[in-house]
Amino acid sequence: MGGASFPLTVVNQIEPAIGPLIAQVDSRIRVVNQARDVSEPWKTEGADILLTGPSTAWKNAPATPPATWRPARWVQIASAGTDGFPQWFLEAQPVSTGRGNAAVPIAEYVLLAMLAHARRFEIFRVSSPQEWSQQGSAVKYDAPLPTLSGQTLGLAGYGAIGREVARLARSFGMEVRVWRRSPWLDGEEAREGVQAVRDLGTLFGEANHLVLALPLTDETNRIVDRDVLSRSRPGLHLVNVARGALIDDDALLESLDRGLLAAATLDVTSPEPPPAGHRFYTHPGIRLTPHVSWSGPSVAAHLRERITRNIENFLHGRPLESLLDPRRGY
Repeated sequence: MGGASFPLTVVNQIEPAIGPLIAQVDSRIRVVNQARDVSEPWKTEGADILLTGPSTAWKNAPATPPATWRPARWVQIASAGTDGFPQWFLEAQPVSTGRGNAAVPIAEYVLLAMLAHARRFEIFRVSSPQEWSQQGSAVKYDAPLPTLSGQTLGLAGYGAIGREVARLARSFGMEVRVWRRSPWLDGEEAREGVQAVRDLGTLFGEANHLVLALPLTDETNRIVDRDVLSRSRPGLHLVNVARGALIDDDALLESLDRGLLAAATLDVTSPEPPPAGHRFYTHPGIRLTPHVSWSGPSVAAHLRERITRNIENFLHGRPLESLLDPRRGY
C-alpha cells in the first residue's frame, strides 16, 4: 500500500466535516467533497482515496464495473457491513470498514430489548387507580417477573458488537454462550468469560435470549431457517441487530405462530422497510424498530477518528484498521 506520494486526492462522500480533519493530518492532501447521496458514487475523479458509505446508488450499482470506474488506492467505508456494495467494488482495491464504531449503542439496544422482554415492561402502563390494582395484582410472590440474572445469552457472531453485548450481559449476571465461525485460540473462551458451542442449532437450543451479530455473506444468508428454529429452547427471545437476510422470514413467523419462539425483536429486515401489509408490522410476538440500534452520540466521532488514523496509516505505509477480507466478506 506503500506510503504517501503527492499530490494525493481524497474524494469524501461521507460528510463535509471530515475534510478539515484530513487537512490537519497533512495540508498537501486535496479533498474533494461530494454529496453522500451522489447518484453515481463510482465517479471519483481518479481519487487516490475514497471515503464512502452505503447508499441507494451503491445498492443499485451495475453488476459489472462502469466504464467511468477507476479503482482507488484505498477505500474507507462508513459501515461495518459490506453487503450494500457490489462485489467488483470490494475486490478492486483495499477496503477498510467502520467495524465496531456503533458497538456500544447497538449493545445497549440489545440489553434494552432483553430487559423489556424479561421484565414484561410493556404490559405495565397505569393510567388509573383501577389499572394500578389490576396490573399490580398480576405480579405474585409465587410467580415473579423474570430477571436477566441467571439466564443464558446466546451470541451468533463475536466481533466488536458481540463482545460489547457479552460484557453488558455478564454485568447483569447472564451466562454467555457463543457460536462463531472463526476458530478459538487456546484459552480465549476463559479470558473472554464465555462458553463456545459447536453449531448454531445448539446455540438456539440453549439460550433464553439469542442475538444475531453476524455479517451477511453467502454462507450466512438465511442461516436462521426452519431447521435451526425448530431446535429453539422454549420461550426463546430472538434479537436481530445485524442483517435481515440472516433470517428466513416465513420460518420465523411460523415458529412464532407455533410457539417455538416466544418473541423476536427485529431492528433489521430484508428488504427495509418490509412491504405494506407484511406480518412483521402486526404480529404480537414481534417488536419491529426501523434500523436505529446503531445510533449513538459517539458513532460519528469514532468514524472520524478512524478515518484520520487510517489516513495517517496510509501516509506512513502502516497496516489499515478494520481491513476487509474479500474472501470472507467481512
